[in-house]
Amino acid sequence: MAQDSSRADFWETRYQQGVIPWDAGQMPSQFVAFAAARPPGERVLAPGCGSGYEVRGLAEHGAKVLAVDFSAAAVARARVVLGEHADCVREGDFFQLDDAPFDWLYERALLCALPPKTWDDWAAQTARLVRPGGVLAGYFFIADTPKGPPFGISEARLVELLGGHFTLESREPASDSLPVFAGREHWMVWRRR
Repeated sequence: MAQDSSRADFWETRYQQGVIPWDAGQMPSQFVAFAAARPPGERVLAPGCGSGYEVRGLAEHGAKVLAVDFSAAAVARARVVLGEHADCVREGDFFQLDDAPFDWLYERALLCALPPKTWDDWAAQTARLVRPGGVLAGYFFIADTPKGPPFGISEARLVELLGGHFTLESREPASDSLPVFAGREHWMVWRRR
């Protein structure tokens, strides 16, 4: 298997072989509560969308959601999950997106999927894509795991990455993490300055 998780072929191989331990088969509860409280019609970005369960929930809630994944196999899988909302997902590279601004960006296992050498670029692109006053909301893998994926991040490093453009509004332990993230995943909401 390909070993560089910043490359599409790394993920393509895993999806084709069904090696997807990050796929919960459902929407996590904190996401559901947060999304339900948001007004319909918001523009939402779901990068690294995988199978797209959350994308479907967003679309059904009335969000104008764009989901991207650079694995063709993941996109094909998401289109099946999305059914009538299949047009919400497209194959693409998060770092090449030029669809700003979004009202919020949903983070679920994209940052921890990327090697640390790409994190500064991830933070810059995230800040560029979220409108001022918008939010970055999702799950962050706070752990000391230099090998990955998943690559854990320290809270200090996360604040360093996001603090120049975002303010942390809330944080709580994830209530229903997958085994790979259990006890080290946190739901966070960051407000774009």
